[in-house]
Amino acid sequence: MSPYYRPMARTWWLSTRAYSLFMLRDLTCVFIAAYLVFFLLMLRNVAVGREAYEAYLRFLATPGMIAFHVLALAAALFHTITWFNFTPMVMGLRFGEKRVPPRIIVGVTYAAWIAASIAMTVIVLRWWR
Repeated sequence: MSPYYRPMARTWWLSTRAYSLFMLRDLTCVFIAAYLVFFLLMLRNVAVGREAYEAYLRFLATPGMIAFHVLALAAALFHTITWFNFTPMVMGLRFGEKRVPPRIIVGVTYAAWIAASIAMTVIVLRWWR
């Protein structure tokens, strides 16, 4: 073993709140990836036929799948909010010689998120009718 090796406990990330939140944020990707797998399965069942799609919809209506979708939504929201709050640290914008204040960058990202959500809701509701 190297003399420079410093053993570290597997729970090192629990020692500091910032590390715990960072690891929690990384864990959200697992829920989002699983959600995408379920979405791809839905597309496959749509391609197979009506009976397969209806059976899949019944599967999605089970309490376990509803709980999973609630967790996936919470994970996606947590991931999005933490990313938007982190944006000013990775994107230092300048307007002339001055730096754009971080609050403005965060505000613009939230406004774009809300605008995109409203636009998608309008599109889906018009298509649904």
